[in-house]
Amino acid sequence: MVLMKKIITPLLALALLASSSAFAGGIRGTIKGDDGTILAFASVFVKQTSAGAATDMEGRFELSLPPGQYDVLFQYLGYETTQRKIEVGSDFVEINIVLKTQVVVLQNVIIKAGKEDPAYTIMRKAIGKAKYHTQQLDSYTTRAYIKGKYQLRDYPWFAKKAIEKEGVKKDRVFISESVSDIKYTRPNKFEEKVIAIYSTGNDKNSPNQLLLGSFYNPTIAEFVSPLSPKSFSYYRFEYLGSFKDNQYEISKIKVTPRSKGDDVFEGTIFIVEEWWSIHSLDLKTTKLGVSIKVKQIYNPIEDKVWLPVSQHATAEGKILGFDFIGEYFATLKDYKITLNPDLVVAEMKVVDEKIEKEEAKKIEKKFSKKDQQIQERLASGKEVTNKELRQMVREYEKQEQKETKEPEVLSESTFTVDSAAYKKDSTFWSEIRPVALSKQEERGYQINDSISTVERQREEGDTLKSRKGKKGFSPTDLLVGNSYRINKTTDFRIHFPYGGFNTVEGFNLIYRTSLYKRWVIKDKTDSTKKPRTSRLEISPIARYAFSRQLLTGKLRVEYRNQNQRLTLEGGRYVEQFNSDEPIHSFVNTLTSLFSGDNWMKLYEQDFIDLKYRNRINDKFTITSSWALSRRHELDNRSDYTFFSDNKENYRPNAPVNVETLNTGFEDNTAFTGAVGIEARPWQKYRIRNGNKFRIQNSSPVLSFNYKKGFNGIFGSDVNYDLIEAGIRQQIKFGIRGTFDVNVKAGKFLNADKLYFMDYKHFLGNKTPIITTDPVGSFRLMDYYLYSTRDQFVSVSAHYHFRKFLITRIPLIRLMGVQENFFVNYLSTPSSKNFTEVGYGLDGILRIFRLEGAVAFSNGTYQDYGFRIGISSILSVNFGD
Repeated sequence: MVLMKKIITPLLALALLASSSAFAGGIRGTIKGDDGTILAFASVFVKQTSAGAATDMEGRFELSLPPGQYDVLFQYLGYETTQRKIEVGSDFVEINIVLKTQVVVLQNVIIKAGKEDPAYTIMRKAIGKAKYHTQQLDSYTTRAYIKGKYQLRDYPWFAKKAIEKEGVKKDRVFISESVSDIKYTRPNKFEEKVIAIYSTGNDKNSPNQLLLGSFYNPTIAEFVSPLSPKSFSYYRFEYLGSFKDNQYEISKIKVTPRSKGDDVFEGTIFIVEEWWSIHSLDLKTTKLGVSIKVKQIYNPIEDKVWLPVSQHATAEGKILGFDFIGEYFATLKDYKITLNPDLVVAEMKVVDEKIEKEEAKKIEKKFSKKDQQIQERLASGKEVTNKELRQMVREYEKQEQKETKEPEVLSESTFTVDSAAYKKDSTFWSEIRPVALSKQEERGYQINDSISTVERQREEGDTLKSRKGKKGFSPTDLLVGNSYRINKTTDFRIHFPYGGFNTVEGFNLIYRTSLYKRWVIKDKTDSTKKPRTSRLEISPIARYAFSRQLLTGKLRVEYRNQNQRLTLEGGRYVEQFNSDEPIHSFVNTLTSLFSGDNWMKLYEQDFIDLKYRNRINDKFTITSSWALSRRHELDNRSDYTFFSDNKENYRPNAPVNVETLNTGFEDNTAFTGAVGIEARPWQKYRIRNGNKFRIQNSSPVLSFNYKKGFNGIFGSDVNYDLIEAGIRQQIKFGIRGTFDVNVKAGKFLNADKLYFMDYKHFLGNKTPIITTDPVGSFRLMDYYLYSTRDQFVSVSAHYHFRKFLITRIPLIRLMGVQENFFVNYLSTPSSKNFTEVGYGLDGILRIFRLEGAVAFSNGTYQDYGFRIGISSILSVNFGD
C-alpha cells in the first residue's frame, strides 16, 4: 500500500500539472508609443470576455486566457486605440504593440468673436444625458483589482524618532492590493465582496470606494464633475478636435476652472459623439494642498453602454513638513450588464436647444404633454432636447425614489471580506495581477511581511500589553500615561496628567484613570449587519488645588451602546458658572499668568448627576438629566503671575452681570431636572452593511428643552422653569460658499428662586484665542455680562466664501485659505441688541483661522478685536 501511494502521488501531481498547463496560455508583451515612449498603465481589454490588464512601469503586460480567438484593444490616453485579433492556444502569445500618437483633427469650425466654442454644444449634450447614463443599467457585476501604493518621502526632524520607531522610513513603500466582486443594482445599491487582500498590517477597510463614484453624478468625492448640471458656472470648455476610435467619433474637450482652487478639475475629457458618454478623461485637482490626478478609460460593454475599465490616480503633497505620495490603480473586467427596460432606446438624438433652436422648437411643440412618462416619450420620438431629457430623467428618479421602501436613503452598500481573502498565496497574486510588481514594491512587501511577523509574535507572546509596545506596567507610566490591553474586551488606561492655573485654586493637577469593558453583539438574523458594540467606562478623576491644599474628585461611570448613553457622575468638584465651559482651562492659564486676566469664574459643588441620551430612531433623539448638588461659593486664593505688575489686573471670582449687581451666593442645595428632544425631520441617510449613517447637513436640526428647578425636594431651595427652542442648519451653495445659521430662543416661565449658575448663559469670549464652535459663539462679548433670568434670542450666521477678496488670487485659494463673514446677535432685556460683525481667514497653514470683529450695542460702536482659533474646515468627507 505504501509503495502504491509513493507511485500514485507523483503521477497524480504530474497529471494535475499537465491539465492546468493546458489552459495556461494567454497574451503578453510590451506597449510603447511610436516615439519610443514606454507606456506605463496602458490598458489591455478583451472584448469577448471583458477581461483586462495593464502595463507595468516598463510597459510590460501579461494576461491569462483560455484557448480561443479574441479581439483585444490596446489603449492609452493620447494615442490611437489599436485592436488585434489574436489566436490563443496552450502557450502565451508574445505580442509587442506600438501605439500611434493620436491625431486630433479640428473640424471646419470658425469661432467668431462673441460666438460660442463648439465644446459647449458637446458638453450640454453630455450633461443632458449624464443622468440618463446613471439610470440606463438595472444592474451590473464586475471584478475589480485595485492596488494602492503609499510612501512618506520626508518628515520634519522633530518627528523622526517617533516615526522611525513605528518602522516608517523614507524608502519604505506601503502597499495594498485587493480583488473584489462588485454588484450594482439601480438606483443606488453597491455590493462588494473582497475575495483577496494583500496589504500592510491589519487594514480591513475597503480600498475600492473610488470605484463607487461616478463622473456622471454632479459631484464625486466632493469635487464638482465637469458633467454636473451646474458645471458651466465652474468651468470653461474648449474644443480641441476629434478623432476616430474604431467606429466611434471622439471629441477632445479641454476643461478649465473659472477660478482655480480646491474642489474643481482641470485637464481634458473625451466624449463619444452621439452616445454622449465618457470615452476617457485626464483630470487634476487639489484638496487642502494635496495635488490629485486621475485618469480613466471607458469601453463599450456589449456595444450598449460605456463603463470604466481602467483607472489610475495619484495624490501627493507636503503639509507641515510631511511630504507624501500615494498612487492608486484599478482595472475592472468581466462585466455582466442588465439594461433598464424603461430606458432601452434603439437610437436617441440629443438636440441642443441653444444652438439648434428651430429643431428644439419643433420638438417642444410636438411633445408638449407635461406629464408624459420618459418611457412613453422616448418611444414616441427619438429626438429630445438637453433640457427635456434632463428633466424627464430627474422626474423618473424622483418617482422611483418615492416608491422605494426608504425614500430618505440615498445610497446603500455592503462590504464583506471572504474568510480566505488574507490567505491567498504568491501564486494566486502573480496570476491575477494585471500589473506586475516593481522592484520597489517587492522590497516593500518584504519589509512589511517581516515587520508584521515580529508584531504578531509580540502580540501572541504578551498577556498584559502596553499600547506603547512595552510589556506590562512601568513606573514611568504614572507620569506620562499609558494604555493596557487586559484581554480582548477589557482595557485600562492611565491618562496623561494635566492641569493649569486659575486664581481660585492656584496651580492644579488633574489625574484620571479609566477601565473600559466592551461587549459585541452580533445580529443573528442578518450577518451583513455590523455587530453592535456596548461599552462600560469607569473613570475616577482626582483634582488637587495647590493654593487651597485640597484634594477633590469625582467618579464617572458611563454605559453606552449604539443608540443609548447613560452617564452617572458624583463627587466634589469645581465647575464654571456656565456649564458649557466657554473658556478653556489652558487659555485661562495663559491669560492669567501672562496678562493677569482671570476670566474663568468657578464655584464648587458636592453633587450626583445622572444623564440619559437615546436616539430613538433615525430622526429623533431624546435627552434627560437629573442633578442634586450642594453648591459653595469660592474666593481667589492666588494672585501669582509671571509679571508682578499684572497682579492688580486680577478681578474677584464673581461674574459681573447687568441684571444682577451681586452674583455672589450663600451655600445652597439644588435639585434640577431637564428633558429635551432633537429632531432632524428631513434627514437623509446612507446605508452601509445594514447600518444607517446620517448624511451631514441634509436636514435642519430642531431642538426643544425644558429645565425645572424643584423646590423642597431633597432640601432644594431653587424654583424655576426654563424653556428653550433652537434650529441649526448648513446650506451649501455648491463650491461657491457655505452658509451656517444657529438660532436659539427661550424664556424663564418662572424665576421665583435661582442662583447665578442657574441663569441662561451664552458663549462669550474675551481672550485672543477662541476654542468654542464658530457658529453659536461670540468673539467679543463678556462671558457673563448679559446672562439672563428672563427671555432671550441669539442668532449666529456664518458664511464661507470660496472667492471673495484676497481669495480672488489663485495662489491664495490653492493654499487652502477661505474667507468668512459672520454676524452674531443677542437680545435680552438688558443686552441692548448686542451685535458682532466679523471677517476671517480660515485654513491658514491648513490648521488655523484668524478673525477680526467689531461689536455694537443698539447700533453704537463698542469694541473691536482679533481672534485666532483652529480652522473650521479641517474636516473633509471624501465619500460621495
